[in-house]
Amino acid sequence: MKYGESLFDIIYLLLVIITGIIILTKSESKLSKLMGWAVLILGCGDAFHLVPRVLNYFINYDFNIYLGVGKLVTSITMTIFYILMYYIYLDDYKVKENKTITLSIWLLSIIRIILCLFPQNGWFTNENPFIWGIIRNIPFAILGLIIVILFFNKRKGDNIFKYIWLLVLLSFIFYFIVVVGASSTKLLGMFMIPKTICYIIIVLFFKKKDGNYER
Repeated sequence: MKYGESLFDIIYLLLVIITGIIILTKSESKLSKLMGWAVLILGCGDAFHLVPRVLNYFINYDFNIYLGVGKLVTSITMTIFYILMYYIYLDDYKVKENKTITLSIWLLSIIRIILCLFPQNGWFTNENPFIWGIIRNIPFAILGLIIVILFFNKRKGDNIFKYIWLLVLLSFIFYFIVVVGASSTKLLGMFMIPKTICYIIIVLFFKKKDGNYER
């Protein structure tokens, strides 16, 4: 299992980070820059957790602190990713900004990040306190739901982003299966793989959107 998972993680990181760099390098529009940064932040953030996870399989060393801090970094960068998703939505669909929604996006993100910084999360010992796993993910779930609804309402207007809402929804479902169940049933941690696949498809949609964008 360690070889298969490690190979999957490495391919994922290389694909996402390289795609982000390519989009940013060629970007000439606000939309391209937003997508490029979103993809690059996604990949670099996940690298903080996945790289020590892969190394932990093959090197006899205590990586607990690196794995824990990596989860903290990933939690923050994932929040930033969804902030950028909101602005991608605004720019791509040329939607007039709703100040209430914008305020909600930022407020939920700030609350989520603050909750992630609480020492009770046990990041530095790579512990996974169940109650704090739930608490810090409540604003994140609401944030994700807003993004799902926004893209769902525009699904008929864009063939490339038509299923973004579904991919985001599925990624959250898979993620919360892990959050709620993995501490008692480790096998449920495997749901992180389909969650990651959802993000890979989103990244590929971003690349396709960037390629189809009229510069």
